[in-house]
This record gives sequence, C-alpha cells and structure tokens, in this order.
Amino acid sequence: MDIETIIEQAEKKQKEIYDKKEKMERIALMGGTFDPIHHGHLVIAEQIRCEYHLDKVVFIPAGIPPHKSNLQVADAKHRYFMTLLATVTNPYFEVSKIEIEDDQVSYTIHTIKKLKKIYPENTELYFITGADAICDLDTWKDVKELLHLCNFIAATRPGLESPLIDEKIEELQSKYEAKIRKMDVPALAISSTDIRRRRKAGQSIKYLVPEPVEYYIYKNGLYR
Repeated sequence: MDIETIIEQAEKKQKEIYDKKEKMERIALMGGTFDPIHHGHLVIAEQIRCEYHLDKVVFIPAGIPPHKSNLQVADAKHRYFMTLLATVTNPYFEVSKIEIEDDQVSYTIHTIKKLKKIYPENTELYFITGADAICDLDTWKDVKELLHLCNFIAATRPGLESPLIDEKIEELQSKYEAKIRKMDVPALAISSTDIRRRRKAGQSIKYLVPEPVEYYIYKNGLYR
C-alpha cells in the first residue's frame, strides 16, 4: 500500500472520529512540533490514554511554535502527514489541523479556547506535556487562565530529575490552583532532535519512527 493511500485512509478515519465527537467526555490533547513524530510520542499517548480511561487522544501539530520561532521547522503539511501516518492504526488517536490552519503563533491557550467551543460542554480536557516543560509553564501565554481551562498531565522521561518536577507542580498548584498530575511513562529515550541529526549525518532512523513515517521522510527528502 502506498503512502498516498494510507494518508487518504487516515483522513477518512479523522472524519469518522469527528462525527462521533458529541459522545466524547474525556479527551487528551497532545501538542507538539512533531518534527518528526516518533515512537516515544506514541508510547506516552497510549499509556496515558489507558491510565486515565480516555475516549481519545488528539495530536495537535503546532503551526508556528512560540518557543521555537528562531529554529527551522519542517513545513506544517509534512508534520501533519507524518503524524497521520504514525497514528492511523490506533482507533483512539486523532490528528487535528486546528493550529496548522492558523497563520498566527500557536499558543496553547488559543487552541484550548477553540476546542472548548467545538466539544460538548461536559467534555473534560487533559493536556499532555513533557514533565520538563512544566518547569517553563510560567512562561506560557495566559498560564493562569490556561490552567483553569484544562487538566495537565506531566509525562516523565528517562533521565529527568523528578524532585525538581514535583516541586514545580506543587508551586503551580499553590499559585494557580492548577490540576496537574505527573505520570511516569516508560517512554523510549528517543528525541526528534536526534532523529534529525541522524538523518542529516546519513545515519539510520529505522525503528525510531513508525515505518510509514520513515518512508515519508526519505520520499520527501526531509532533514537532509
């Protein structure tokens, strides 16, 4: 099966999930540059989905990432298609274009507000982020309002010092009455940065990303 057919099937799956949105009650949002998406992202999303009994996890590729505006990022359409290819086999995973269709900087607060208008009023939203990002949460736009609009799940990764994360979570809970939960996830020690470095150096990226994503990267000459 070629990549174009897989993408077509993935987009069809998106429509089927969207048509059932009125039945959703517990949804996790996983934002990120996904440049490229890799197995570590998928492991985290699936582990959290199962742990919190979520109806689905929505992957949201950033349009113009606010914290990476000075870095070169692959075109949004490539990052969207790679995310589609990586998630198509999981019926509980969805990919949203909500940020890449916007020509403004992708602030999480704006995305959450838009989704609040789309999903039913009783929908409980969770935002998945890396535990290390929690330490920078004070720098996010309108953080106080953001922390009242949705729950946060901080996923740990290998090598991260958890005491620092615990202290920051306690600080945010005290300062903003935030609902933040930390979850230890046996994620693989894989990073998008390392994948791009390997690709540029002509090294193998096999098994670091799903096979269709690997094929897409090579076919479109990404990260050379």
